Amino acid sequence: MSLLHRTRRQFFQDCGIGLGPIALGLLAGKAAPSHAASPASATGPGHALHHRPTAKRVIYLFQAGAPSQLELFTPKPKLRELDGQPIPPSVIAGQRYAFIQPDAAVLAPRFPFAQHGQSGATLSDQLPHLAKVVDELAFVHSVHTDQFNHAPAQIMVNTGNAIPGRPSMGSWLSYGLGSETQDLPGFVVLKSGGSLSGGAAMWSNGQLPGRFQGIPFRESGDPILHVSNPAGIDNRAQRDALDLIRDLNQTRHSVVGDPEITTRIAAYEMAFRMQAAAPELMDFSQESQATLDLYGANPGKPSYANNVLLARRLAERGVRFIQVYHSGWDHHSNVEGGVKNKARETDQASAALIQDLKQRGMLDDTLVVWGGEFGRTPMIESSAALGRDNGRDHHPQAFTMWMAGGGIKPGVSHGATDELGFHPTENPVHVHDIQATILHCMGIDHQRLAINVGGLDVRLTGVEKHAPVAQFLA
Repeated sequence: MSLLHRTRRQFFQDCGIGLGPIALGLLAGKAAPSHAASPASATGPGHALHHRPTAKRVIYLFQAGAPSQLELFTPKPKLRELDGQPIPPSVIAGQRYAFIQPDAAVLAPRFPFAQHGQSGATLSDQLPHLAKVVDELAFVHSVHTDQFNHAPAQIMVNTGNAIPGRPSMGSWLSYGLGSETQDLPGFVVLKSGGSLSGGAAMWSNGQLPGRFQGIPFRESGDPILHVSNPAGIDNRAQRDALDLIRDLNQTRHSVVGDPEITTRIAAYEMAFRMQAAAPELMDFSQESQATLDLYGANPGKPSYANNVLLARRLAERGVRFIQVYHSGWDHHSNVEGGVKNKARETDQASAALIQDLKQRGMLDDTLVVWGGEFGRTPMIESSAALGRDNGRDHHPQAFTMWMAGGGIKPGVSHGATDELGFHPTENPVHVHDIQATILHCMGIDHQRLAINVGGLDVRLTGVEKHAPVAQFLA
């Protein structure tokens, strides 16, 4: 090879100097920007904590499709009074909707409500299990978002931006804090209930290295395809093959310096370790019948209940961020029947997770989050052309979420909406404020966890002024 065709990397490699020592010399004594957190290693705790954390891990129960807050959490007597009448024009001025006309008639809540626990939190009769743990929960009834369609709204809640391509919340936490386990991914995704409008963009690593993306687990069998050895290949042969592939990849990395090569090396090693860890993880026979009954889990039938129980098992084994997605909450028609079915699928397991974590001494350092991408309108959606009747449209102006454990003050209800459940009237909370709260509980200042992309600092919570919900923090 002529000198004219040699790369700088090849020159330094052949000279025996290497770029690492040179880079270290250039960086000696030069501090990183104060706003940026140093990335954690792929395994082991990171060093990016900005304050004392109250949680070690997050289990996010994402209810995709947008549950109706008016059927579950916020009874509005005025809606019953105005049922069937057009909503006042002053209420809806300047609003945008996905499907219905702004002058649609009011639809009263479809279920009765009652107060529960010492906190007196109000729930509909469709959440009897959650009512038993209501004093462990903190509700926020004034969440709002900038998006009124499912895909951009789901992506925004998960990544802080409505446009695909930004790092997801689990990726940020993996990047900032690393993983507590070497045998499982630090960020795991579990899905049930159908397809997701936001798709894989919701657990993307975005501009972060590939090793920080979320890893979707399958609902049955091997959690990841091909994690088991094929017939005739034992662990020794597998180890020898991986060692050879690793050496080839490392040689290539020394030439081109592509960071995704190290991601691939790490993925192969993780898969090898998972061959031992995954069968035990997925084996629910270790759980007592009482625990299975508590969640309503059936090991032989994929379900939300199984995924929530699996989330607890992943949390026990050091997984940093577990995202449990359950689809099907998009009730443009028959909101009464739709909410009834979805509450039946999710209420027991969601409440069981709180009970189970508490009795195992894990609730204090596990943050549990429940919510969707937006809420539902106080007005009825009916369309003969679309075959819809007695449903509710998308409502980004106000909806309800709840949190528990991990430094969250229990028995709190924060924020309020007007008498029609349309606009926040007290303590509005943007989805970025929810994200800032989650990062805060994990020991991270949301304004300081950033990466520079094209000269701009990219953050989970964007560039606007947002803050953790102080009233939630214990």
